Amino acid sequence: MTRRRTLPAAATALVALLLALSGCSLTAFTDFGVVDESGSGQYSDGEVYTEDDEDLGVVQVYTVEPDASLSPTGDETTESVWDMFVRIATPEVAVSVIRDFRVGDSDSSDLGAYVRQTDDPARWTLVVNLADGADQDVLLPTMIHEYAHILSLSPGQTDPAAWSCDTLQLDEGCAEPDSALWGFDQEFWARYGSDAPDPGNADADLAYEFYLDHEEDFVSDYAATNVVEDFAESFMTFVLEPEPDDDTVIAQKLLFFWDRPEYVEIRDHVRAEFGL
Repeated sequence: MTRRRTLPAAATALVALLLALSGCSLTAFTDFGVVDESGSGQYSDGEVYTEDDEDLGVVQVYTVEPDASLSPTGDETTESVWDMFVRIATPEVAVSVIRDFRVGDSDSSDLGAYVRQTDDPARWTLVVNLADGADQDVLLPTMIHEYAHILSLSPGQTDPAAWSCDTLQLDEGCAEPDSALWGFDQEFWARYGSDAPDPGNADADLAYEFYLDHEEDFVSDYAATNVVEDFAESFMTFVLEPEPDDDTVIAQKLLFFWDRPEYVEIRDHVRAEFGL
């Protein structure tokens, strides 16, 4: 399943923290080991491969090299967009979690970006619509949102081998009992019972109806799609906005992240990196 968003040089300790949250190597918390470099060098002739994409038409495909560069080298916009993700995640984490980077350019699509797991659950494909690639005010929130999916759905936060679970049943496996996503679900989504869209919901009309019934609970209408998107949209808002001082449901969702030092460190890193 793709995890998407539609449009409306770090310290070692931080790198280890981000890798641990992303389910990747470098720390004792990981489930997967060495970065897979099997795709490295496949573009030695400089040719940019293209593939069909359901949302964006045709996308260009780039391999992420061990030094966090793209192979082949992209044009100025492609490189700038990729650099933004690398700055958010840090180069070490970007190499560990992203296997390939794909870009399309579709003004007719409302898709901003999406991530999907590869055959290795710890590695992801990141796909970005370059239609708004030059607009940091649009792109930065989108990239933070997609990074939240990687943080919350990678091994360590989910069990990819489990398909019968007492927590959340996801395309990525079962949410771990101590995962941030399961905690978020229990604190903010359990209250809705059977009225809530299920974790795999992709029906925009259903989501919007749910949003209209609970508008005061969500940072955006897209957040009402399902708990996974709500987590990502709330994390994005947590990173970009000041700490709340009220007691609304939205404020409680942001404070959910403020109460977790590992997420505060990520917020501090991103805000320092982009001068926020």
